[in-house]
Amino acid sequence: MEVINEMRLEFLSKSQNEAFARVTVAAFAAQLDPTLEEIADIKTAVSEAVTNAIIHGYENTIGIVTITARLYKNKIEIEVLDKGKGIEDVEKARQPLYTSKPELERSGMGFTVMETFMDEMEVVSAPGQGTLVKLIKYLGSNNGELGR
Repeated sequence: MEVINEMRLEFLSKSQNEAFARVTVAAFAAQLDPTLEEIADIKTAVSEAVTNAIIHGYENTIGIVTITARLYKNKIEIEVLDKGKGIEDVEKARQPLYTSKPELERSGMGFTVMETFMDEMEVVSAPGQGTLVKLIKYLGSNNGELGR
């Protein structure tokens, strides 16, 4: 499938940049004329992915979070990348209610929320290498049937 448009955004892993990232990706996605619900889903998933990169990827250090978003005829593909500490056990981390930061009162629902609001999610990570979260949302009434 052909890419219609693409953008890349890099920012410091500071919590105040999460809202900026969420709104930027939503504005970019608006080119495909999504519904308000689809925009809300994208914002929520991006917010969770960016928050994970800031809180877990970089912990108490500052690094770069990179978001790449690609628009296709009927979908948006979003990649959130950090070069932080990585995840030792991705499958365990994807379990609902699992958190590596209980002292911060984290709910452990980040990946679950992303999976709920997006049509596809992939997590690639290695300790010491960082984490890539790939999110795909099919837009429009076809529910992804045209592009697959």
